[in-house]
Amino acid sequence: MILTLDGLEALRSQLIVSCQAYPGEPMRDPRTTGQVAASAVIGGAAAVRVQGLADVQFTRAAVEVPVIGLWKDGHDGVFITPTLRHALAVVSAGAHVVAIDGTRRPRPDGLTLKQTVDGIHAESHAMVMADCGSYADAVAAVEAGADLIGTTLAGYTGERSKTDGPDLELLAEIARAGIGKPLIAEGRIHTPAQARQALDAGAFAVVVGTAITHPASITGWFKDAMHA
Repeated sequence: MILTLDGLEALRSQLIVSCQAYPGEPMRDPRTTGQVAASAVIGGAAAVRVQGLADVQFTRAAVEVPVIGLWKDGHDGVFITPTLRHALAVVSAGAHVVAIDGTRRPRPDGLTLKQTVDGIHAESHAMVMADCGSYADAVAAVEAGADLIGTTLAGYTGERSKTDGPDLELLAEIARAGIGKPLIAEGRIHTPAQARQALDAGAFAVVVGTAITHPASITGWFKDAMHA
């Protein structure tokens, strides 16, 4: 299945669920990722976002909705699908959309963001989601040819303060600018009310991860609240 513009339009105002587990956790298994993704789709997820090549492969086999894939390599700086090589591997694994670091920071392979996006488009039918951290990032990502713009890295690159919930101010700023690309809200969306606020701020679609698919964090929230 190739994700077309019509297929992308079907994601408008919909929920995308990020299904990821951290290294060393019991759920860090590609088969489990696929099962969690399938469960999210039963609940109404219109697309899923997964990390890791095997996870993308298992998830493609488990669901019939668009799969946004990425490959985290490292922990600091540019590590979300950091190079063109990483991106093309994610596409080969079956992702309909490849999520890459969409910031203006130097990339490990020395390519510009535009060269990376152009390389993905030249070698595949996959769309590119640029994970941005600021308004300037979003503008640059659009100019580089990215198909979707995400606020995934807001609060993590040093350009903006980390908000308790989603960065609604950034969402509204990008939405008001009329960038001409789907704006995906992602990052620290922990409640249904916050997801609704993200749409109201101008998001095309909303990605929720931890609050749906990370039991350790959710359990900790309940424990902390009970013992406060």
